[in-house]
Amino acid sequence: MKTADAAGMSDHRRTDNAKLHAPAAERNASHLIDLLRGYAPRTGSALELASGTGQHVVQFARAFPDLMWQPTDVDIDRLASIDSYAAEAALPNLRPARVLDATRPHWHRSKEEVDLVVVVNLLHLIATDHARTVIFEAMAVLGPAGRFILYGPFRRDGELTSTGDRQFDARLRAENPDLGYKNDRDIIRWLTTAGATDVQQIEMPANNLAFVATR
Repeated sequence: MKTADAAGMSDHRRTDNAKLHAPAAERNASHLIDLLRGYAPRTGSALELASGTGQHVVQFARAFPDLMWQPTDVDIDRLASIDSYAAEAALPNLRPARVLDATRPHWHRSKEEVDLVVVVNLLHLIATDHARTVIFEAMAVLGPAGRFILYGPFRRDGELTSTGDRQFDARLRAENPDLGYKNDRDIIRWLTTAGATDVQQIEMPANNLAFVATR
């Protein structure tokens, strides 16, 4: 899975030991927790795909102690960062990070069903075919009535709606034409095709969107 991080577009900074720090993860954590409070199951198992630095999943696990959280990533440095944050937090409902390429077809077949899948700020950093695979595999790994929560920047009806979004999308596509913001209508169509019985599109701060899909 080649993302913009691999292409040199990351704003991650190394702190102490193995920990990486992403300022955006600090900025949007409270908004994501509010979103999860409205839509996440209160108990069960939660899988975060492309957990990145690990800053989010530690806060999720702290806010939702009755959910067992499994962080994943494909990058060695990010896996080490996740485990470093987790070790510092010492939360009983946060498992060690596991290697998982969320863009690989059929990965759900090797995983147990979960009650919640969370993906934050990933789809604009990967190619369209990979984004579609992430959605289909995330829906497939959900158990009955499971929830998939997807967050990030997206096009609205094919349009970029802010100067910042237009600039960032152009930067991504200049690095790799396969990257860039995905369209909200495509996301809803892919989720429905993947088996979602209900899809909600929610406006979020900083011109982001969240999609909540129920299996």
